[in-house]
Amino acid sequence: MGWWSERVLPRLNEKTLAARPVMELRREVCTGLSGRVLELGYGSGLNADAYPPAVTAIDAVEPSDVAWGLSEARRARIPVPVRRVGLDGQRLDARDATYDAVLSTFTLCTIPDVRAALAEVHRVLRPGGAMHVLEHGSSPDARVATWQRRMEPLQKRMAGGCHLTRDVPALLTEVGLVVERLEQDYLPGPAISKPWAYCYVVTARKR
Repeated sequence: MGWWSERVLPRLNEKTLAARPVMELRREVCTGLSGRVLELGYGSGLNADAYPPAVTAIDAVEPSDVAWGLSEARRARIPVPVRRVGLDGQRLDARDATYDAVLSTFTLCTIPDVRAALAEVHRVLRPGGAMHVLEHGSSPDARVATWQRRMEPLQKRMAGGCHLTRDVPALLTEVGLVVERLEQDYLPGPAISKPWAYCYVVTARKR
């Protein structure tokens, strides 16, 4: 699975996570970002054009060299400096209260110890700073949730550790972030896609 995860998945994500409905949600979740921002799971830079002008610097955590390479052209064309600051969201190399905001899009699903990563986010956010999240996760529909639980072991094997059943708003609340905005719905598509398509757009603030 090393070759698949390291070489193939970044390119698949580049294609599947750039669909028009997803890109619209990327622009939506980036609204309100400002100052110095940490992006968890920078990937191939699909959020680059969605950052508002108020953002002055972007620090990127990205474990995949392939994805980082794919992001080069997008990084080059935006006026905001982007630097790669780490490979692991579970251990951030930053002082307390470093960032004005944190952005995560389709990243919390794959982090092995997501609670550790969110605790780190809370630590590096300044008081009053916010985490902006676009993520797929647990559906409130019992039938869909049942299929998510059944399919999750295979999903984790084939999609780089991706979970289908994480309750993102609850995870944010657990680490002490206050959810201020929550929108949740299925992405457009056939019914068969629902286990993968229940998405959250969340803004959660550090007190």
